[in-house]
Amino acid sequence: MDPTPPLISIIIPAYNEAAGIGRLVTWLHTQVAGTAEVLVVDAASPDGTAAAAQATGARVLQSPRRGRAAQLNYGARQATGQILYFLHADTYPPAGFPALIRQAVAAGAGSGCFRLQFDHPHWFLRLNAWFTRFDVDLIRFGDQSLFVRRDVFERAGGYRQELVVMEDQEIIGRLRRYGAFRVLPQAVVTSARKYLENGVYRLQLVFTLIAVLHWLGASQTQLVSLYRYLIRQDKV
Repeated sequence: MDPTPPLISIIIPAYNEAAGIGRLVTWLHTQVAGTAEVLVVDAASPDGTAAAAQATGARVLQSPRRGRAAQLNYGARQATGQILYFLHADTYPPAGFPALIRQAVAAGAGSGCFRLQFDHPHWFLRLNAWFTRFDVDLIRFGDQSLFVRRDVFERAGGYRQELVVMEDQEIIGRLRRYGAFRVLPQAVVTSARKYLENGVYRLQLVFTLIAVLHWLGASQTQLVSLYRYLIRQDKV
């Protein structure tokens, strides 16, 4: 008889995601077949995100602190799974993703992600996504999602909550110290909305500038100010 598969905790940080969170949670439940829990970590969204997520079967948590890193860490502390799977609220994992993650972990991965695909056919976005097949930290994006064994996540110290931007990329190097990192060949599908609202080429230049400044040692205050000045959004 096969042993019970390790429980996966899907942790979704959310702020003002009422329009789409219910659809995502519903789809996730069709994939997990009772072998994963879905946690939506809200940050007192005024648009009804928590109610929309709860109505479709998610376990909703209210983070005492707003910010993706803080919300992800809070969700991890409340989760019960042996495998943590961090997912953006506008991103859909590939069909059958629980089995793919468990297979990677069983094969020795301590953490990993999927490749990226956008929900828009613009040639530059397709090129951008093509590069995510390579196991290079510089081109890791939070939209690719992240799976990690709980013990690896805890030994690495979790997300750095003082990081408002670049928190998804920064953690990868620390996770690698405690287990192999794997980029799986299947792709998540993420929203291109921010690119379309800000201009595809322009937004990529802004993201590249912020990444370069981060690695050169710019402060979070400087990076967040630049992000808010240059990017049209309501999350940071």
